[in-house]
Amino acid sequence: MAAPLRIHPRNPKLFEFRGKPRVLVCATEHYGAVLNRAFRFEVYLAEAALRRQTLTRLFTLFRELQSANNPYSSCKPETPDYLAPFLRTGPEKALDGEPKYDLDQWNPGFFERLHRFLSLSSEYGIGVEVVLLSNTYGENIWALNPLNPQNNVNGLEAMHWPEYMTQRHEQLFAYQCAHVRKIVEETCSYDHVLYEICNEPGGKAPTGRPDNPAPEEVDQWQAALAGLVRQVEEERGTRHLIAGQQAFTWTPFFQPADQTFAGESPFEVVNIHPLPNTSVRGQSYDLGAFMSKQLRLRQLRDYCLAAYPLAKPLNLDEDNAATQYRDPSGWTLHRKRAWMALMCGAHYDCIDFSLLPGREAGTPESQRHLRAWMGHLSEFVHSLDLVAAKPLEGFLKQQPPHTVEAVLGVPGQDYCVYLADGREVEEIGAGRPIEGRLMFDLPMGWYRTACYSPATGLYSPWHYLRGGSMIRLGVPDFEQDLVLRILRDAGP
Repeated sequence: MAAPLRIHPRNPKLFEFRGKPRVLVCATEHYGAVLNRAFRFEVYLAEAALRRQTLTRLFTLFRELQSANNPYSSCKPETPDYLAPFLRTGPEKALDGEPKYDLDQWNPGFFERLHRFLSLSSEYGIGVEVVLLSNTYGENIWALNPLNPQNNVNGLEAMHWPEYMTQRHEQLFAYQCAHVRKIVEETCSYDHVLYEICNEPGGKAPTGRPDNPAPEEVDQWQAALAGLVRQVEEERGTRHLIAGQQAFTWTPFFQPADQTFAGESPFEVVNIHPLPNTSVRGQSYDLGAFMSKQLRLRQLRDYCLAAYPLAKPLNLDEDNAATQYRDPSGWTLHRKRAWMALMCGAHYDCIDFSLLPGREAGTPESQRHLRAWMGHLSEFVHSLDLVAAKPLEGFLKQQPPHTVEAVLGVPGQDYCVYLADGREVEEIGAGRPIEGRLMFDLPMGWYRTACYSPATGLYSPWHYLRGGSMIRLGVPDFEQDLVLRILRDAGP
């Protein structure tokens, strides 16, 4: 096996994969590519590779329900299509009407499908975040879980759903450990995987019970499972990255990250789902409410920049600010948030709800918009000297009105100035053409400059520019966003 995906040895905010720098950037299906047998992941992966997507997440057990603001997806399979790692044996029926599971028997069909997915994604060079467990959110979703005592024949004791993310129930925790061990044993021979212990871990669930686990207890459970991952990998002679986050507080909602960034955390990659009251380094940021169509671009930028000096990579692992809006307006919001995240040294993933069983490459509309745009972003960012590049705060002295800026570059060599309309969707004038000038300083010498369109993936003609102080440069009228690239050159 080649060396697994790792943090870049010369830039701790970046990854290295098969000898090359890598940024994680994608608009993915909703992580049910293996557990939903109706999903043709061969089509999905081929299209993802075409768009230069560098990551996909993969749930290995969790099954979700459709709701008013959480559309149907691959992670919400019809009951006959749900494929679990445990074998259904019956004869009694689970809560979904199918035979109960025997947690002591593995399902060969699940693992055969898992290996086909991992083998094909490896051929395409797409990283896979293998998500071992997840929050269960409520009784209706807990009712779908094979580990729910009512869904298996193994005699587990009854429990309240928030206790799933604790070690309170010895038999439940033993089966969780067996699941984690089995998944890691089956997947640790692949060089393109990393592990996440739990998707969206949370404490103080809003059920009105005083004994609901606090975030600290959830984190102890996560640490125990992360230790198990490390134990299994030591036995197998491998080591992969572990991503995750410290548990959030559910009521009132508060999502901190300082402990996750700390050296003693079991997580080497910090996964954050952008939401209001998300904090780092003691400061709280409003990153937009779930499915709200809130842009919050300045707050997103400031959060990523605040996290940049911390040693671990920041991955905005699931941005759902507007993903239920499968239209150019919602997709444009995510294009701008994706560019802003990457220009500030972070990584980015949003769900593309146009990807469904039977429609694994999206719709003609999503192909022209979100999917093409994410391909442009990946191609652009991987054209940079990523190891040397860093966010350059304060580079611009002047910029057009209504814009939020971020600059990623190599001082004296390459500057990528990202400008985006920072107005919220409902604000008067939002999305209308923007015009104006930039002012900045450059070290003396000659440079080439051109504008790049995140929407078309095309550069304007290049022009020469001489370095100096207080350079004033007009930018063409643009809608939504624009990139100015400035490259050191020998001169005309």
